[in-house]
Amino acid sequence: MMRVAFFTETFLPKVDGIVTVTCLLLDHLTQRGIESVIVAPRMGVERYNQTRIIGVPGVTFPLYPELRIGPPTLSTYHELKAFQPDVAHFIHPVLIGIPGMLMAKRLDIPTVASFHLDVSRLAHHFNLGFIEPVTDLVTRIVFNSADYTLAPSRLVQQEMTALGVKRVGLWRRGVDSERFNPRYRSDAMRRKLSDGHPDNVIMLYVGRLSNEKQLEQIRHVLEQVPGTRLALVGDGPARDELRARFAGTNTKLIGYLRGEALSQAYASADLFIFPSALETFGLVVTEAMAAGLPVVASRVGGVRDVVSEGETGYTFDVNDIGGMVDGVRKLASDRERMKAMGRAARQFAETQSWDAMMDEVIDLYGRLIEARVPALTA
Repeated sequence: MMRVAFFTETFLPKVDGIVTVTCLLLDHLTQRGIESVIVAPRMGVERYNQTRIIGVPGVTFPLYPELRIGPPTLSTYHELKAFQPDVAHFIHPVLIGIPGMLMAKRLDIPTVASFHLDVSRLAHHFNLGFIEPVTDLVTRIVFNSADYTLAPSRLVQQEMTALGVKRVGLWRRGVDSERFNPRYRSDAMRRKLSDGHPDNVIMLYVGRLSNEKQLEQIRHVLEQVPGTRLALVGDGPARDELRARFAGTNTKLIGYLRGEALSQAYASADLFIFPSALETFGLVVTEAMAAGLPVVASRVGGVRDVVSEGETGYTFDVNDIGGMVDGVRKLASDRERMKAMGRAARQFAETQSWDAMMDEVIDLYGRLIEARVPALTA
């Protein structure tokens, strides 16, 4: 039986795109009869379904208060060694993952590193652009230290190759088209999202409320496209600032939603809006498409891999507010076109199975393990 050890800088109870993908992969490994363990920040969670969590002590990270950061310890190594992993997968190795790579080398097991967070561009967004050359260098060194690297989108794959990272494959993203489905449309949820104005065109955003998402730009849409309303689902450090910025507009801050309530929110809106400045993929875009929503999104991460221009949505360059306004206007002015594009988005999402994407990762594990085992000689 294959055993896989994971190292991640973020995990439950925090909820974000990285955690979502990691949990989906862990679930899939369990379904395939593969044992797993995950080394993650110690946050009070000791197990995720069949996967034991090896907690790493740490301190709060100032830029992201929901994160705790700290390096693995000697105890971490002993627990890892006792698990006897066949392969190690590093979810964007940094403070936990880099020492973890040294542990994997010590255990002489193959390593996979997957890219999930554009640290260089994030630093630039927080006016720390002067450290970009350093973060790019570290990215190249760290990911080249792994036996194989996985990128979440063709755009990131191209950028990593240009950066000098070798052996970069594609770990495509899927969507649960049963969980995110138009059948969850709810009149009560629609009234909630629209603050009691369900006849308006409801623009939905789901995700972290943080500065790099550039949600304040959507105010231009509200001011220039009559009859539109905005619902922001999620939470984060920019929540209070956004509440102030959108005061007096047709905007409702919903907070975190999970389970069926989240499914209802997606299915009860009219379109999904996504002006983010940087993204490695953007899982929420395909979730919205699965729920039957056309998308108006910046050309970041995997957006260009999943949105067909004029068929399932409209895309625009980062900070092109006019392009965003124009995309929403085209949809809001023609309800039938908006519905037809939503149906097309749903049809595309139905082809994006998580099972197929995750099996590709398992196949990679198998190839790396097989390549590491020396051939038997007569």
